[in-house]
Amino acid sequence: MPTIAPEELVSALRWRYAVKRFDPAKRISPELWSALEDTLVLTPSSIGLQPWRFVVVTDQAVKANLRPAAYGQAQVADCSHFVVMAVRRELGAEHVDRHVARMSEVRGITVESLAKFRTMATGNLEKARQEARLDTWQTYQIYIALGNFMTAAALVGVDTCPMEGFDPAKTDDIVGLTGTDYASVVCCAAGYRHAEDKYAATPKVRFPKEALFVHL
Repeated sequence: MPTIAPEELVSALRWRYAVKRFDPAKRISPELWSALEDTLVLTPSSIGLQPWRFVVVTDQAVKANLRPAAYGQAQVADCSHFVVMAVRRELGAEHVDRHVARMSEVRGITVESLAKFRTMATGNLEKARQEARLDTWQTYQIYIALGNFMTAAALVGVDTCPMEGFDPAKTDDIVGLTGTDYASVVCCAAGYRHAEDKYAATPKVRFPKEALFVHL
């Protein structure tokens, strides 16, 4: 199993910050971007349902159109790849059946053998729906994907900036999500920091370990 030294992991995360100014001349290579997409594919999710869709924007004209929807933030237009992270609303039996079919295909087992799993999954979703927390649960899931993506990017030297400051309805219109089962929740710009981004050298402000951890 591949491993990374503890100091390398911490060093990469200390190097990472929410980039305020990307270098528009620098682009992530196709091979590296493909690996980063794989990290999103491999992100864990509750019951393994993967209730998400990722819209990757590299077209400069589309990024320029998205910038006003993000209240003028320059990162949208200047980054290499802009990812709109969306969740599937009103998740139900149809999506569970799709997941069950994929489990059958990947693991070489019958759909019938997964009947108990299907019953459990659909039951959990229905309970969440009745308690009016289904969409909230899905929103939580997308942040697992965001964190996984940002950490993976840092480990391979790619800069990121997570963004909640955007108009979801306008963004959905621009990237073609309007009228689908998916709605944007959060975005992430990825690329390489500009040499003159002063925030790269700004010390991180974090509480010390002893203020955050309890060991039993």
